[in-house]
Order: sequence, then structure tokens, then C-alpha cells
Amino acid sequence: MREVHFILNGRPVSVTADENELLVDTIRGRFGLCGTKEGCRAGDCGTCTVLLEGTAVRSCLLLTCSVEGRHITTIEGLGDRDHIHPIQQAFIDAGAVQCGFCTPGMVLTAKALLDRNPHPGEREIRVALSGNLCRCTGYEKIIKAVQLASQRMDPTPETE
Repeated sequence: MREVHFILNGRPVSVTADENELLVDTIRGRFGLCGTKEGCRAGDCGTCTVLLEGTAVRSCLLLTCSVEGRHITTIEGLGDRDHIHPIQQAFIDAGAVQCGFCTPGMVLTAKALLDRNPHPGEREIRVALSGNLCRCTGYEKIIKAVQLASQRMDPTPETE
């Protein structure tokens, strides 16, 4: 067991974790943040995606002990009912939410992409989302949602 200190959704937290405890289990079981889904426990589906210092990562592949001193953002840290994040609103407006199981991972992956490149092309969006599986939407509405969020968050596209 080891004491681990990190920043979760903007606030300092600490937890005593087993050396083999996965971050997905810590987030869900110890902090009750159920937006981080457990889908495959192999890093294949993307439902457990969180932002690790702004980078989209699979929390089912990370040991809790490995995030000492780092910043973790879950879907609960992106926005709330009173202040929804523009990416979340774009997913709603584009109809990119069906069963909702993949949505938190998709939204966080989109956030990491748009933070890196505010105006990604369709191919870059597809590549960024390729590690997030969706069985309901066929991805078209999700891609439209990311494009819509891009326009809303930075309406002035870069010129070449």
C-alpha cells in the first residue's frame, strides 16, 4: 500500500492504493466518479478515458501509484449542469449521444484533440477518436460534434 497524492478535477486528493490498483478503479470506487466507465480493462475501447495533464489516456492501463503529483480530469471535471462545456453541448446539439456509454471518453478525447489543434480536419478527428469504440452512432454524428465544438470554441479558422 502506498499513499498517492494527485489533483483530481482541479482539487488535491490523496488515497492509499495497492501497488497494482488501476486508476479506473480508484476514480470509480474511491471517488464515486462513474463517468469514467469500465469497458474492457485492456485499453481497447476508450470508455475509461481521462485526461492526464491534458493528454487522453486509458485509466484501465494506468496504475494509481503512477499519477503521483499529476493532474487528472474526468468528464465530471469538464463541466457541470450549470456550466456545460462547449464540447459537451456540441455532442448534444449534433445528436452524438445515444446510449451514452462511450460519450465521456469521446468528449475527453475530443477535448485533448482540440486543445492540441483547435481546427482539426475530419481525418485528424477520425484518427484521434479511433481508440474510442462506439456501437450506436456510426461516428458520423460524433465527428460532426467535434467539428461543431471546434467552430464554437475558436470561430476563426487558421489560414494557411
